[in-house]
Amino acid sequence: MSTGLPKRVAVVTGGSAGIGQACAQRLAQDGIDVVIADLRPAEQTLRLIAEAGVRARAVACDVTQAEQVEQLAAEVEADFGRCDILVNNAGRYSMLPFEQITLETWRSYMALNLDAVFLLCKAFLPGMKRRGWGRIINMASNSALLGAPRMAHYIASKGGVIGLTRALAAEFGESGITVNALAPGPTLTETVVESFYASVGSRDEAAFKSFLNLLSQNQAIKRTGTPGDVVGALAFVASDAAAFMTGQTLVVDGGWAHT
Repeated sequence: MSTGLPKRVAVVTGGSAGIGQACAQRLAQDGIDVVIADLRPAEQTLRLIAEAGVRARAVACDVTQAEQVEQLAAEVEADFGRCDILVNNAGRYSMLPFEQITLETWRSYMALNLDAVFLLCKAFLPGMKRRGWGRIINMASNSALLGAPRMAHYIASKGGVIGLTRALAAEFGESGITVNALAPGPTLTETVVESFYASVGSRDEAAFKSFLNLLSQNQAIKRTGTPGDVVGALAFVASDAAAFMTGQTLVVDGGWAHT
């Protein structure tokens, strides 16, 4: 059964690569026009979307800056007329011992992983409320539900995302807007690869493969997740089929068993 939403418009932050790129591509395949908000070039994503035959545009935007987010919302309104689906995917990830997390690092993670979600919701919720329909999908992490060492800065920011998701769902349910979060587990993206190499101080591919294999042993499905594994859940919560589901965090982690 198709969960496509023809003639609707989605804004995907951090859509130039990784999970964001996969989300943008899947929404386009479902017939949804897509705006990618990212500071990085998004030409590859635009090429992938073009194959689906929908309208697409990339907008350079630092989603931690209120003025730039407001400008993004204005450009989407002017060019596409609306934003029906907001995918708050932009974020950052690394592993650091707690003693090495500086206040500057802490605040930088809060700015991109949590404050940006607040700013984007502030910018696009009013239009959704006027139209009486909207889907907000926030990217969280299974680590925020499980806890993990060397990730206090990241987990705290993603825990905030889950809390904000629940609060907005409660406040805007009567307006025809659902707000849900997706919580992937370890997912093979460029960010994860580079973070691992930075943490060990070398580009040891054998060590990285061993690391991924070790992580996957905690899962019921014993393989490393990919961005494509996340988008089925995204398509569902973005659809009319999920109209009665809000305030939820869907864990997409291969059945992780915390040990």
